[in-house]
Amino acid sequence: MNTSTLIQKVWNFCHTLRDDGVGYGDYLEQLTYLLFLKLADEYAQEPYNRDTHIPKGYGWTNLVSKVGEPLEAQYLASLHKLGEEPGMLGAIFFKAQNKIQDPAKLSRLVQLINAENWISLDADTKGDLYEGLLQKNAEDTKSGAGQYFTPRPLIEAMVACLRPEPMKTIADPACGTGGFFLGAYNWLNRSDAKLNKRQKEFLRDKTFIGNEIVPSTRRMCLMNLFLHNIGELDGEPSIERSDALIGERSNKVDYVLANPPFGKKSSMTITNEDGEEDREALVYERQDFWETTSNKQLNFLQHIVSMLKADGKAAVVLPDNVLFEGGAGERIRRKLLENCDVHTILRLPTGIFYAQGVKANVVFFDNAPKDGRVKTKGIWFYDLRTNKHFTLKTRALKLDDLQDFIACYNPENRHRRQETERFKYYRYEDLINRDKASLDIFWLKDESLDNLDDLPPPDVLQQEIIEHLEAALLSFREISLNLPKSLLDESAHADIEMPHANKHQKLSRPRKK
Repeated sequence: MNTSTLIQKVWNFCHTLRDDGVGYGDYLEQLTYLLFLKLADEYAQEPYNRDTHIPKGYGWTNLVSKVGEPLEAQYLASLHKLGEEPGMLGAIFFKAQNKIQDPAKLSRLVQLINAENWISLDADTKGDLYEGLLQKNAEDTKSGAGQYFTPRPLIEAMVACLRPEPMKTIADPACGTGGFFLGAYNWLNRSDAKLNKRQKEFLRDKTFIGNEIVPSTRRMCLMNLFLHNIGELDGEPSIERSDALIGERSNKVDYVLANPPFGKKSSMTITNEDGEEDREALVYERQDFWETTSNKQLNFLQHIVSMLKADGKAAVVLPDNVLFEGGAGERIRRKLLENCDVHTILRLPTGIFYAQGVKANVVFFDNAPKDGRVKTKGIWFYDLRTNKHFTLKTRALKLDDLQDFIACYNPENRHRRQETERFKYYRYEDLINRDKASLDIFWLKDESLDNLDDLPPPDVLQQEIIEHLEAALLSFREISLNLPKSLLDESAHADIEMPHANKHQKLSRPRKK
């Protein structure tokens, strides 16, 4: 069976399960469990004869030999037992549950997986299948999985600019389903790279270091990496199930590629003795941070700097507020410019992320030894936002859309660049003297403001309106989280007079920056 036929077959069965209320996320989880057990069974056979550490009585043969309720009972027992095991087994099956309530459909899924020899499929085939399902899951807005999925063309462009080298470590403190790791792996493992045996082993076992706090997302990440031949079946997982912001990493890394979670505030829900819930901002007290703040984005930025070796490099997706926010944001920005060489900022267009409502950028910077001198000499800005219109369905971002940026970045020698219409250089002295040291810079004219005939297509315009509304909702949520509970209680009982809109007031399209 060829790749496309197999992918379609697996997708079609997902549609069958959706009729029973099993979404892509739940389907992906069950597929992860069963695929792992089938692969382990194949690796235990000739010519591999590997010890997969799966306890006797809980492997693939114990499942495939049963149907109906006995199959369901065996599956539940296997999930529970394997979740208690150490290493990769325990990581994949941590708190695993059966989400397929119909034993007949569970049996069909088992037989579907059993019909293939998965080891004989190359990594591209297995990886493409799983990556395709991850993207489908991200597109399912109800699942909320979009926040863990970065557009693959953007990842490819970031990796092409960073150009990671063999035998060096790559980290992502909020790795989601592992997209940045796969992008770096494909770059390092490209046909013209010609890695030797030692470099290949390092790439498989020691290159990637990550954190993912959501158990279901972590297990998908581990499976995604495993299907791309990253990591060992019987080894320890390289993805920690922990909050990366809690403590400083003892082992520094060479590269960080990351798209930290959208949303400004870290918070947790507190339940008091009366059963009432309240949300409190999380503040991370870190001696290695420049500032103490509850702003999640600023904390991730500080953490990423702390992770890097003295000559480490980073490419990080960050929302606009990190570029212009005052207070702690300004102080952290100034420290970043002083201590690191922040050399490139890519202003991203709207409509490219599954998680909507945030305008984002890619910030490229290099760490540097601490010697008291300012490291940033100036920043190159590439504007891919002004007069650029994308949607997830009808005008999706492609790698071709980023080729001009990659050429302007000039990864072979970024110190030899030339300005273009969309690529401009600003000196450190000019940037640091801006209000709040703001890096929120645009210079291109929005053509749609002058000519209504140049307005984007209706679907793009609709998407932009949604983006504006989502951004406004995010802001309102952040404000409400930080209001004292007593004030909220008072406002709930107060008579608040809402102003009426003037019936002659004209509505205009929001002006872009």
